[in-house]
Amino acid sequence: MSISCRQRRVVVTDYNFPDVAVERAAAEQHGAQFIAFQCKSAEDVTQAVKDADVAVVQFAPLTAPAIAGMAQGATVIRYGIGYDNIDLHAAFDCGLAVGYIPDYCTAEVADHTVSMVLAALRKLPQLDASVRAGDWKAVAVAKPIKPFDQTTVGFLGLGRIGSLVLTRLQPFGFRFLVADPQIDKARAAQLGATSVERDALFRHADVISLHAPATAETTHVVNAQTLRTMKPDAIIVNTARGRLVDEAALAQALAAGNISGAALDVFETEALPADSPLRGAPNLILTPHAAWYSEHAIMRLQELAAADIARILTGQGPRCPVPGSPGP
Repeated sequence: MSISCRQRRVVVTDYNFPDVAVERAAAEQHGAQFIAFQCKSAEDVTQAVKDADVAVVQFAPLTAPAIAGMAQGATVIRYGIGYDNIDLHAAFDCGLAVGYIPDYCTAEVADHTVSMVLAALRKLPQLDASVRAGDWKAVAVAKPIKPFDQTTVGFLGLGRIGSLVLTRLQPFGFRFLVADPQIDKARAAQLGATSVERDALFRHADVISLHAPATAETTHVVNAQTLRTMKPDAIIVNTARGRLVDEAALAQALAAGNISGAALDVFETEALPADSPLRGAPNLILTPHAAWYSEHAIMRLQELAAADIARILTGQGPRCPVPGSPGP
Protein backbone atom coordinates (compact mmCIF):
# COMPACT_ATOMS: atom_id res chain seq x y z
CA MET A 1 0.00 0.00 0.00
CA SER A 2 1.46 3.41 -0.89
CA ILE A 3 1.91 6.24 1.55
CA SER A 4 -0.71 8.28 -0.32
CA CYS A 5 -3.56 5.86 0.49
CA ARG A 6 -2.78 5.01 4.09
CA GLN A 7 -2.42 6.98 7.28
CA ARG A 8 1.18 8.03 7.77
CA ARG A 9 2.94 6.78 10.86
CA VAL A 10 5.16 8.80 13.24
CA VAL A 11 7.09 6.81 15.83
CA VAL A 12 9.15 7.94 18.80
CA THR A 13 11.45 5.04 19.67
CA ASP A 14 12.50 6.25 23.13
CA TYR A 15 12.57 9.40 25.25
CA ASN A 16 13.45 10.55 28.77
CA PHE A 17 11.01 13.47 28.97
CA PRO A 18 7.86 13.56 31.11
CA ASP A 19 5.71 13.22 27.98
CA VAL A 20 5.73 13.69 24.20
CA ALA A 21 2.54 15.71 23.92
CA VAL A 22 4.00 18.41 21.66
CA GLU A 23 5.31 15.81 19.21
CA ARG A 24 1.98 13.98 19.24
CA ALA A 25 0.12 17.21 18.53
CA ALA A 26 2.35 17.99 15.54
CA ALA A 27 1.80 14.54 14.05
CA GLU A 28 -1.93 14.41 14.62
CA GLN A 29 -2.43 17.95 13.33
CA HIS A 30 -1.20 16.68 9.97
CA GLY A 31 -3.28 13.51 9.99
CA ALA A 32 -0.58 11.06 11.04
CA GLN A 33 -0.80 8.22 13.52
CA PHE A 34 1.53 8.79 16.47
CA ILE A 35 3.00 6.05 18.66
CA ALA A 36 5.65 6.45 21.38
CA PHE A 37 7.76 3.56 22.66
CA GLN A 38 10.54 3.07 25.19
CA CYS A 39 12.78 0.79 23.14
CA LYS A 40 15.81 -0.67 24.89
CA SER A 41 17.31 -2.87 22.17
CA ALA A 42 17.88 -2.93 18.43
CA GLU A 43 15.20 -5.59 18.16
CA ASP A 44 12.70 -3.39 19.99
CA VAL A 45 13.44 -0.56 17.58
CA THR A 46 13.08 -2.78 14.51
CA GLN A 47 9.56 -3.73 15.59
CA ALA A 48 8.62 -0.18 16.60
CA VAL A 49 9.63 1.57 13.37
CA LYS A 50 8.20 -0.99 10.94
CA ASP A 51 6.39 0.95 8.16
CA ALA A 52 7.06 4.26 9.94
CA ASP A 53 7.23 7.39 7.80
CA VAL A 54 8.96 9.38 10.53
CA ALA A 55 11.08 7.90 13.32
CA VAL A 56 12.27 10.14 16.15
CA VAL A 57 15.15 8.49 18.02
CA GLN A 58 16.84 9.51 21.25
CA PHE A 59 19.28 6.89 22.58
CA ALA A 60 17.99 3.61 21.12
CA PRO A 61 20.03 2.10 18.26
CA LEU A 62 18.58 2.47 14.78
CA THR A 63 20.24 -0.34 12.86
CA ALA A 64 20.17 -1.51 9.24
CA PRO A 65 17.37 -4.08 9.81
CA ALA A 66 15.20 -1.41 11.45
CA ILE A 67 15.86 1.06 8.63
CA ALA A 68 15.06 -1.56 5.99
CA GLY A 69 11.62 -2.02 7.54
CA MET A 70 10.64 1.65 7.45
CA ALA A 71 8.35 3.10 4.81
CA GLN A 72 9.77 4.11 1.46
CA GLY A 73 11.02 7.71 1.58
CA ALA A 74 10.88 7.83 5.39
CA THR A 75 12.79 10.33 7.54
CA VAL A 76 14.70 9.84 10.77
CA ILE A 77 15.10 12.61 13.35
CA ARG A 78 17.64 12.34 16.15
CA TYR A 79 16.67 13.99 19.43
CA GLY A 80 20.05 15.65 19.94
CA ILE A 81 23.37 16.88 18.64
CA GLY A 82 25.07 13.62 17.68
CA TYR A 83 23.77 10.70 15.64
CA ASP A 84 26.15 7.86 16.52
CA ASN A 85 23.24 5.53 17.27
CA ILE A 86 21.91 5.74 13.69
CA ASP A 87 23.36 3.57 10.91
CA LEU A 88 23.80 6.40 8.42
CA HIS A 89 25.16 4.19 5.65
CA ALA A 90 22.08 2.00 5.78
CA ALA A 91 19.77 5.02 5.94
CA PHE A 92 21.35 6.73 2.95
CA ASP A 93 21.49 3.48 0.97
CA CYS A 94 17.73 3.16 1.51
CA GLY A 95 17.17 6.78 0.50
CA LEU A 96 16.09 7.90 3.96
CA ALA A 97 16.67 11.47 5.04
CA VAL A 98 18.23 11.93 8.49
CA GLY A 99 17.98 15.10 10.54
CA TYR A 100 19.27 16.13 13.93
CA ILE A 101 18.93 18.99 16.41
CA PRO A 102 22.38 20.49 16.97
CA ASP A 103 21.44 23.78 18.59
CA TYR A 104 19.06 23.11 21.48
CA CYS A 105 21.51 22.84 24.41
CA THR A 106 24.78 24.42 23.34
CA ALA A 107 24.86 26.85 26.27
CA GLU A 108 24.08 24.10 28.77
CA VAL A 109 26.86 21.82 27.49
CA ALA A 110 29.32 24.70 27.46
CA ASP A 111 28.39 25.62 31.05
CA HIS A 112 28.75 22.01 32.19
CA THR A 113 32.13 21.72 30.49
CA VAL A 114 33.42 24.90 32.10
CA SER A 115 32.16 23.72 35.50
CA MET A 116 34.06 20.47 35.07
CA VAL A 117 37.25 22.24 33.98
CA LEU A 118 37.23 24.60 36.95
CA ALA A 119 36.29 21.92 39.50
CA ALA A 120 38.98 19.55 38.24
CA LEU A 121 41.69 22.22 38.14
CA ARG A 122 40.92 23.45 41.65
CA LYS A 123 40.66 19.82 42.88
CA LEU A 124 37.22 20.43 44.40
CA PRO A 125 36.16 16.75 44.56
CA GLN A 126 39.39 15.75 46.30
CA LEU A 127 39.18 18.62 48.77
CA ASP A 128 35.54 17.88 49.52
CA ALA A 129 36.31 14.21 50.14
CA SER A 130 39.20 15.06 52.43
CA VAL A 131 37.09 17.33 54.64
CA ARG A 132 34.34 14.70 54.86
CA ALA A 133 37.00 12.18 55.90
CA GLY A 134 38.01 14.43 58.83
CA ASP A 135 41.13 15.96 57.31
CA TRP A 136 42.07 19.63 57.07
CA LYS A 137 45.06 19.53 54.73
CA ALA A 138 44.55 21.88 51.82
CA VAL A 139 48.07 21.80 50.39
CA ALA A 140 48.66 18.10 50.90
CA VAL A 141 45.44 17.20 49.12
CA ALA A 142 45.44 19.81 46.33
CA LYS A 143 49.12 20.04 45.42
CA PRO A 144 50.03 20.89 42.69
CA ILE A 145 47.72 23.65 41.45
CA LYS A 146 48.74 26.29 38.93
CA PRO A 147 47.17 29.73 38.78
CA PHE A 148 44.80 29.99 35.87
CA ASP A 149 46.92 32.58 34.04
CA GLN A 150 49.71 29.98 33.88
CA THR A 151 47.38 27.22 32.69
CA THR A 152 46.90 26.19 29.06
CA VAL A 153 43.54 24.83 27.96
CA GLY A 154 43.60 22.82 24.74
CA PHE A 155 40.59 22.14 22.53
CA LEU A 156 40.36 19.04 20.39
CA GLY A 157 37.75 20.41 18.02
CA LEU A 158 36.36 23.91 18.23
CA GLY A 159 32.86 23.94 16.85
CA ARG A 160 29.77 25.56 18.24
CA ILE A 161 30.11 24.25 21.80
CA GLY A 162 33.90 24.42 22.00
CA SER A 163 33.79 28.07 20.97
CA LEU A 164 31.32 28.83 23.75
CA VAL A 165 33.55 27.07 26.26
CA LEU A 166 36.57 29.12 25.14
CA THR A 167 34.58 32.36 25.43
CA ARG A 168 33.43 31.47 28.94
CA LEU A 169 36.97 30.61 30.06
CA GLN A 170 38.68 33.70 28.63
CA PRO A 171 37.99 36.01 31.61
CA PHE A 172 39.92 33.62 33.89
CA GLY A 173 43.17 34.35 32.04
CA PHE A 174 43.86 30.92 30.56
CA ARG A 175 46.05 30.41 27.51
CA PHE A 176 44.43 28.42 24.68
CA LEU A 177 45.51 25.86 22.10
CA VAL A 178 43.29 24.50 19.34
CA ALA A 179 43.66 21.35 17.24
CA ASP A 180 40.95 21.41 14.59
CA PRO A 181 41.45 20.97 10.83
CA GLN A 182 38.67 23.51 10.25
CA ILE A 183 40.43 26.23 12.28
CA ASP A 184 43.48 27.77 10.64
CA LYS A 185 46.10 29.87 12.43
CA ALA A 186 44.45 33.16 11.50
CA ARG A 187 41.03 32.08 12.77
CA ALA A 188 42.55 30.68 15.97
CA ALA A 189 44.35 33.97 16.57
CA GLN A 190 41.06 35.85 16.17
CA LEU A 191 39.65 33.66 18.93
CA GLY A 192 42.63 34.31 21.20
CA ALA A 193 44.12 30.83 20.71
CA THR A 194 47.07 29.17 19.00
CA SER A 195 46.46 26.53 16.34
CA VAL A 196 48.56 23.37 16.81
CA GLU A 197 48.67 19.80 15.56
CA ARG A 198 46.96 17.12 17.64
CA ASP A 199 50.21 15.66 18.97
CA ALA A 200 51.34 19.07 20.21
CA LEU A 201 47.99 19.60 21.90
CA PHE A 202 48.44 16.46 23.99
CA ARG A 203 52.02 17.35 24.87
CA HIS A 204 51.53 20.98 25.87
CA ALA A 205 47.99 21.44 27.24
CA ASP A 206 47.27 21.40 30.97
CA VAL A 207 43.61 20.74 30.18
CA ILE A 208 42.30 18.98 27.09
CA SER A 209 38.62 19.59 26.42
CA LEU A 210 37.19 17.24 23.79
CA HIS A 211 34.74 18.68 21.26
CA ALA A 212 35.31 16.50 18.21
CA PRO A 213 32.70 14.31 16.52
CA ALA A 214 33.03 10.55 16.87
CA THR A 215 34.51 9.26 13.61
CA ALA A 216 36.83 6.44 12.63
CA GLU A 217 39.71 8.91 12.96
CA THR A 218 38.75 10.22 16.41
CA THR A 219 37.56 7.01 18.07
CA HIS A 220 39.86 6.40 21.08
CA VAL A 221 41.89 9.50 20.26
CA VAL A 222 42.54 9.53 24.01
CA ASN A 223 44.37 6.24 24.40
CA ALA A 224 47.35 4.73 26.19
CA GLN A 225 49.79 6.33 23.76
CA THR A 226 48.37 9.84 23.81
CA LEU A 227 47.93 9.71 27.59
CA ARG A 228 51.64 8.89 27.96
CA THR A 229 52.53 12.10 26.09
CA MET A 230 50.49 14.33 28.42
CA LYS A 231 51.85 16.29 31.36
CA PRO A 232 51.55 14.45 34.69
CA ASP A 233 49.44 17.29 36.11
CA ALA A 234 47.14 17.52 33.06
CA ILE A 235 43.43 16.68 32.96
CA ILE A 236 41.00 15.42 30.31
CA VAL A 237 37.41 16.70 30.04
CA ASN A 238 34.90 15.01 27.75
CA THR A 239 31.35 16.25 27.19
CA ALA A 240 31.36 15.33 23.49
CA ARG A 241 31.23 11.62 22.63
CA GLY A 242 32.16 8.61 24.74
CA ARG A 243 33.92 6.90 21.84
CA LEU A 244 36.67 9.54 21.90
CA VAL A 245 38.16 7.99 25.04
CA ASP A 246 39.65 4.55 25.61
CA GLU A 247 38.11 4.19 29.05
CA ALA A 248 40.34 1.35 30.25
CA ALA A 249 43.46 3.28 29.26
CA LEU A 250 42.20 6.41 31.02
CA ALA A 251 41.38 4.51 34.21
CA GLN A 252 44.86 2.98 34.17
CA ALA A 253 46.53 6.35 33.61
CA LEU A 254 44.62 7.88 36.52
CA ALA A 255 45.43 4.96 38.82
CA ALA A 256 49.12 5.20 37.91
CA GLY A 257 49.19 8.98 38.38
CA ASN A 258 50.27 9.52 34.77
CA ILE A 259 47.76 12.37 34.53
CA SER A 260 46.25 14.41 37.31
CA GLY A 261 42.54 13.97 36.71
CA ALA A 262 39.62 13.77 34.33
CA ALA A 263 35.95 14.67 34.06
CA LEU A 264 33.54 12.70 31.88
CA ASP A 265 29.89 13.22 31.03
CA VAL A 266 29.71 10.76 28.12
CA PHE A 267 30.69 7.11 27.88
CA GLU A 268 31.05 4.35 25.32
CA THR A 269 28.24 2.41 26.97
CA GLU A 270 25.44 4.28 28.72
CA ALA A 271 24.44 3.79 31.45
CA LEU A 272 27.97 3.26 32.71
CA PRO A 273 28.37 -0.49 33.40
CA ALA A 274 28.75 -1.57 37.01
CA ASP A 275 32.08 -3.21 36.20
CA SER A 276 33.54 -0.21 34.35
CA PRO A 277 37.12 0.51 35.47
CA LEU A 278 36.18 4.18 35.57
CA ARG A 279 34.10 3.63 38.70
CA GLY A 280 37.20 2.92 40.74
CA ALA A 281 39.54 5.41 39.10
CA PRO A 282 40.88 8.22 41.33
CA ASN A 283 40.56 11.95 40.65
CA LEU A 284 37.73 11.42 38.19
CA ILE A 285 34.48 13.40 38.02
CA LEU A 286 31.61 11.38 36.52
CA THR A 287 28.23 12.78 35.49
CA PRO A 288 25.44 10.75 33.82
CA HIS A 289 25.28 12.39 30.36
CA ALA A 290 23.76 15.44 32.03
CA ALA A 291 25.55 18.30 30.28
CA TRP A 292 22.66 18.92 27.92
CA TYR A 293 20.09 19.30 30.67
CA SER A 294 18.04 22.28 31.69
CA GLU A 295 14.29 22.62 31.76
CA HIS A 296 14.54 25.09 28.91
CA ALA A 297 16.68 22.72 26.85
CA ILE A 298 14.14 19.91 27.17
CA MET A 299 11.35 22.20 26.05
CA ARG A 300 13.38 23.52 23.12
CA LEU A 301 14.46 20.03 22.02
CA GLN A 302 10.90 18.75 21.93
CA GLU A 303 9.59 21.86 20.20
CA LEU A 304 12.25 21.61 17.50
CA ALA A 305 11.54 17.89 17.05
CA ALA A 306 7.83 18.63 16.75
CA ALA A 307 8.55 21.34 14.17
CA ASP A 308 10.57 18.81 12.16
CA ILE A 309 7.71 16.33 12.30
CA ALA A 310 5.41 19.00 10.88
CA ARG A 311 7.94 19.93 8.19
CA ILE A 312 8.32 16.33 7.06
CA LEU A 313 4.59 15.64 6.99
CA THR A 314 4.12 18.72 4.79
CA GLY A 315 6.69 17.59 2.25
CA GLN A 316 9.75 19.41 3.52
CA GLY A 317 13.01 17.99 4.77
CA PRO A 318 14.32 18.24 8.32
CA ARG A 319 15.54 21.66 9.42
CA CYS A 320 19.08 20.37 10.02
CA PRO A 321 19.88 17.41 7.75
CA VAL A 322 22.88 15.26 8.61
CA PRO A 323 25.67 15.84 6.05
CA GLY A 324 25.09 13.51 3.10
CA SER A 325 21.39 13.11 3.81
CA PRO A 326 19.09 12.91 0.76
CA GLY A 327 16.76 15.85 0.22
CA PRO A 328 12.95 15.69 0.58
